[in-house]
Amino acid sequence: MTPRAAVAKHLAHVKLYNYWRSSSSYRVRIALAHKGLRYDYVPVKLTRGEQRETAHRERNPWGSVPVLEVDHDGRTHFIPQSVAIIEYLEERWALQPLFPTSTIERAMVRSIAETITSGIQPFHNLATLDYVKETLGGSPKAWAEHFILPGLEAVEQLAKRSAGRFLVGDVFSWADCCLVPQLYAARRFTTFGSSDFPLLSRVEENCLELSAVQEARPEAQPDATPG
Repeated sequence: MTPRAAVAKHLAHVKLYNYWRSSSSYRVRIALAHKGLRYDYVPVKLTRGEQRETAHRERNPWGSVPVLEVDHDGRTHFIPQSVAIIEYLEERWALQPLFPTSTIERAMVRSIAETITSGIQPFHNLATLDYVKETLGGSPKAWAEHFILPGLEAVEQLAKRSAGRFLVGDVFSWADCCLVPQLYAARRFTTFGSSDFPLLSRVEENCLELSAVQEARPEAQPDATPG
């Protein structure tokens, strides 16, 4: 049995609970596609509140996506949060790694990824924007832009220390998995233009040439809706 066939066998019962336009879901879809791992796509309609329903809360008490469902040692496990999911995938399936072998480069990947996943993205997730609009009476777009653009400037400066073809050298990594969805979100919520962050935009162009990234794009998902 080839390694890829073995992977396909292992992934027979893996499911990804996610939403087509969720940044966190998008980055996990990229990682899965990059590794060549097949899975069942299960949409959770955030705009209808399905993430708050009992069935999903049993998978993830925090009520967010993505959640990876896997069979492990004869039991079904639910893994929420994109960072936990990618670490699990890296540890269980070494095929097509998303972290460099160099210790310092691995740290650079984590630094950039963490800036995006913890420093930028939480400020524009749906729960945050709904609270800004409905409870605080503010503008969700103005709120999101206030955090996204300075965050991307920080990522641009970090990338100047390490970038080659991709954010860290010339090999696609977890940092790039995080960048592509963040720039997608930036275009939704801000006045972002390619000239604003030339290095990030160049790396994004290289990422978008990859079949794994194309496969994971929001508009390619079964629950995608126009507008």
